[in-house]
Order: sequence, then C-alpha cells, then structure tokens
Amino acid sequence: MRLATVWLDGLWDRNPGLIQLLGLCPLLAVSNTVDNAIGLGFATLFVLVISNASISLIRHLVDEAIRLPAFVLVIATLTTSAELLIQAFDYPLYQSLGIFLPLIVTNCLILGRAEALARREPLLVSTMDGLAQGLGFFLVLVSLGAIREWASDTIILAALPPGAFIALGMLIALHQAIQKILKRFRSKPQPNTQYRRVRTTGDIP
Repeated sequence: MRLATVWLDGLWDRNPGLIQLLGLCPLLAVSNTVDNAIGLGFATLFVLVISNASISLIRHLVDEAIRLPAFVLVIATLTTSAELLIQAFDYPLYQSLGIFLPLIVTNCLILGRAEALARREPLLVSTMDGLAQGLGFFLVLVSLGAIREWASDTIILAALPPGAFIALGMLIALHQAIQKILKRFRSKPQPNTQYRRVRTTGDIP
C-alpha cells in the first residue's frame, strides 16, 4: 500500500469523522469546547498510532482464535496510559472529559483500523495509517469544537447536543461540495498540446 494513499484516505477521502462516521459518540459529546476537543483528539491519536504499531509488530505472534481479545487488551492498556497521563498533567481537562476518556477503548475507529489494516500491513504502513486516521479524526473534532464554541455565544443551540449534529452535518456538506468540485475538475478533459509532425514532399512554391 502506498503511503500517499494512506494519508489521503485518513485526512480526506475516507476521513473517519466525515466519511466513515466512526467514533460519533465522543465526536459529538466532547466537541462543545476547543480545549475538550484537543484533549480527546490527542488522546485518541496517541492510542490509535501506538495500537496500530503494536498490533503490526505482534500480528504474527497472536493466534487467530484470540486475535480480537488480544487487540482489545492492547487498546485498553494504551487508553489507560493516556487517561493517567492526562490526569497527571491536566487534571481539569481529565475531569471535563470524564467518561469519554476510558470509552476510547470502545471507539470503533481504533479497533476497526487494527482489524482492517494493522494486522495485515508492516510497521511503517500501520503507523502511518494510525497517524493519518488519527489526525483526520482530530481535525474534525477540533473543527466542531471551534464552530460550537464560537456559535454558542449567540446561539444557545450550538452548545447543546442537537447543535453538535447540525455542525457535523455542515462539515459533511462542505466536504461533499468540495469533493464534487474536485471530481469535476479531475474529469475535465485536458487539451491536447502535442503536435504531430507532418512529412511533406516536393518543393514548396
């Protein structure tokens, strides 16, 4: 798998928040402020990158019968590590995120990438996939947080759960609109700039 494809899928073509619609529970619940969004985004990115790399390294050592429990154990260990780090260095953020920090274990994005890619690909590709998918999720999460925090000063709905759905719908609509423009541009026929050489015979008057 080409690394360019991995990055393009994670950040744009198969963005986990806008296209795959994975991890919607924390995406919508924690995006009421930018600080919360950044905190959960980094925690998810940390778990996703290291879990992908770890699972890629042990993929030949884990028996097929216990594959999923082993993957969940790796993800749970990393989630607990991320939770303890945030608790130690930013306790107010830890309190603000609450139950959504340990719930990273159940984020279908992380287990999905482990099952779909990390257990089949080498270390570099798996790590880059975790980084690309994590950054894609992080950017959507922070964008939602910024929109909702800015709009909540004038629109109370933005701070409420329905406001999260509306803001996410706007981001998805913007993504689809840009995709249509890019698709139209790519499919536009390019002018033929090549010139054919024509052989002539006889004298030119």
